[in-house]
Amino acid sequence: MFSTTLRAGLRAASRSSVRTMSTLSVRAVPRYGAALAAATAVTAFGLYQGAPLLLEGKSLAGEKGKASERSFVMIKPDGVSRQLVGKIITRFEERGYKLVAVKSLTPSPALAKEHYIDLASRPFYKGLVDYITSGTPVVAMVWEGKDVIRQGRRIVGATNPQESDPGSVRGQYAVSVGRNLIHASDSFDSASKEIELWFAESELAEYKPTTWDWVMADN
Repeated sequence: MFSTTLRAGLRAASRSSVRTMSTLSVRAVPRYGAALAAATAVTAFGLYQGAPLLLEGKSLAGEKGKASERSFVMIKPDGVSRQLVGKIITRFEERGYKLVAVKSLTPSPALAKEHYIDLASRPFYKGLVDYITSGTPVVAMVWEGKDVIRQGRRIVGATNPQESDPGSVRGQYAVSVGRNLIHASDSFDSASKEIELWFAESELAEYKPTTWDWVMADN
């Protein structure tokens, strides 16, 4: 019972610490009482260290290397404006990966800054944040499947579209690194942090596509 309450407290504390989206509910704060107060310090320390929030050894990114592995993928404003959302989703679906969460939103500056915090020292950081929050929405998604983080990056292509393989999303549709259409988690730790940042656990669907065993089986 306590672990369930603590887990809920950690989730609420993490989301209230790093997200200021208009959809975020603050009614969760008084609900969890002392467990939330105790968890806040732990969560804040983890966020300060840049570490993903792990609960009982399990991350929202599932299990690395297993069929439950998950990656965060975001179609940026240029991809939305160019009406490439359906084509990009099709790339992941045709590979056999499972869409477990998706939403369209205009990120708040706080959310965008936290998402790109690793680039905070780079000269293009402010321009990137301003662009992501400019008003055209992004499409945030979580994809699941074996090796989805590494393979998702291959589907997306290199950060610089001019270095992307032909047939990748960026290799086919993008030219400029400043308008490279899409973001995908580059490691398991990044996926854990980014999924936690953009989605509540309750937003992640648990289901089994009819073709799942045909795609993910090893024999």
